Amino acid sequence: MKKKLIFLFCLFTWAAQAQHVDVWLTNADKSSLFQKQSGSLAFGYEKTDGPTIFVDDTKHFQTMDGFGFTLTGGSAMLINQLQTAEKAAILQELFATDQNNIGVSYLRISIGASDLSDHVFTYNDLPDGQLDPDIKKFSLAEEQKDLIPILKQIIKINPAIKILGSPWSPPTWMKTNSNSKGGSLKPEYYGAYAKYLVKYIQAMKKEGITIDAITIQNEPLHPGNNPSLLMLPSEQATFIKKHLGPAFKAALIKTKIILYDHNADRPDYPIGVLNDPEARKYIDGSAFHLYGGTIEALKDVHEAHPDKNLYFTEQWIGSPGNFAGDLKWHIKNLIIGAPRNWSKNVLEWNLAADPKQNPHTDGGCTECLGAITIGNSIVRNPAYYIIAHASKFARPGSVRIASNVTMGLANVAFKTPTGKTVLVVLNESDKPQNFVISSKGKAFSQSLAGGSVATYIW
Repeated sequence: MKKKLIFLFCLFTWAAQAQHVDVWLTNADKSSLFQKQSGSLAFGYEKTDGPTIFVDDTKHFQTMDGFGFTLTGGSAMLINQLQTAEKAAILQELFATDQNNIGVSYLRISIGASDLSDHVFTYNDLPDGQLDPDIKKFSLAEEQKDLIPILKQIIKINPAIKILGSPWSPPTWMKTNSNSKGGSLKPEYYGAYAKYLVKYIQAMKKEGITIDAITIQNEPLHPGNNPSLLMLPSEQATFIKKHLGPAFKAALIKTKIILYDHNADRPDYPIGVLNDPEARKYIDGSAFHLYGGTIEALKDVHEAHPDKNLYFTEQWIGSPGNFAGDLKWHIKNLIIGAPRNWSKNVLEWNLAADPKQNPHTDGGCTECLGAITIGNSIVRNPAYYIIAHASKFARPGSVRIASNVTMGLANVAFKTPTGKTVLVVLNESDKPQNFVISSKGKAFSQSLAGGSVATYIW
C-alpha cells in the first residue's frame, strides 16, 4: 500500500510538472492549414528514440524584430476598397494575435510608388524642367488615399508594429535620365534627396506613423524595374556619410538607416560600404532578398561586421503558386534560414493582389501572388501560412536560441519575452518522419508528414 501511494504521488507530481505543448500544423497537401492540433502533448521523462532536435535556451543569438509582409500601395488600395466590416475583419486577422489571428508584427512600405502601385509617383513630382532642391513642394497626398488610412487602422490594432520604408526611385528631376525607370541619382542632388527623406519621416510622424527604419534604395543593382534606380556601393556610401547620416543627425531623427536591400549573391556590397568608417557610424545594418545567392551569405556579412544588424526584407511567390513547393522552400530558406543566419526579421513580398495579380505599374511585376487575393472573396495563399507559423508566436523581442538540425528536419527556435519557447520544424523529405524534441532533459516524440511544417509552443 505504501509503495502504491508513493507511485501515485510521483505520478501526480509528474503530471503537475509536465509541460504542455501546443502544436500548429500546415500540411503540404493542404489537409491542415495553420491549424491548432487537438489532443494532449507534453514533455516526459521517459526514454525516446529517433532523430532528436535538442533545444537549448541557454545559448542566445539575435533579438527578433518581427515577421510580416510588404504593404504595397496596391495592397493598401485593395484592402481599403473592402466594405467596412470586411476590411476590419481582415485587418484584425492579419495584425491581432488573439484566437486564430496571425499577429503580423513588421511591415515594409514603399517611399513613393513601388512596382506594385497602380501608377508611378513620388512625393515631389514636378513638370519637366522644374527643380525643387529645397523640397518645398513635398506632399503625401498620394498616400492619403489608401496607404495612410490603412496604416492608421493597423496601428490601432497593433500600436507596436514596426514599419520599414524603402524607396524605389527618387523624384525624376534628381536622376541622370529624368525617368522613373533606371538612371542614377545626380551627385548635385544628394543633399536634396536626403532632405526629401527627412521630410518623409517627419510627415509620416505627423500622421501618427513612426518609420522605424528605411533602406536607401530597393534593389540598387536592378535598374530595370519601374520605378527603379541604379546605386553602386560607392554612391550609397557617399550618400550616407556625407548627406543622409548628417541630415538625420541634424534633424534628431532616430529612424534606422539600412543599406543594400538586394540579393544575397552580393554580400560584398554591404561589407564594402560598412568597411567605410565614416559611413558605418550612421548605419544600423544591411537588408537582403533571395532572388540570387544563398541565405547563408547573410552570415558572411555578420561575421565581417558582427556589431551591425541584418534584415530579410523581400521574397515573392509567383502566380499561380505551388503550395507544397512554396511552403517548403520559403519555410526552409526564410522562416528558418534567415534567422539562423542572423536576420532580425523576415518579410514576404506583397500582402495583397487581385485575382489577376493587379495592380502594378507599367513594367512592374505581373505575376506577384499576394499573401491574400482580394476578389469576390478573400483567398489565403502560401505566404499567409508561411509567415503565420512564426509571426503569431515569435513576437517582437523574442531571442533566437540554439537548436540542432538532424535528418532533414530544418528548424529554428526562439525564447519569447513572456518566457515561452517556440520551435518551427519542417520535414524536408517527401516521406513521414518520426523524431524527438528535447529540452532541459525532457522530451516528447512527434511525426510530420513529408513537406509539412509545425510550430511547437511550450
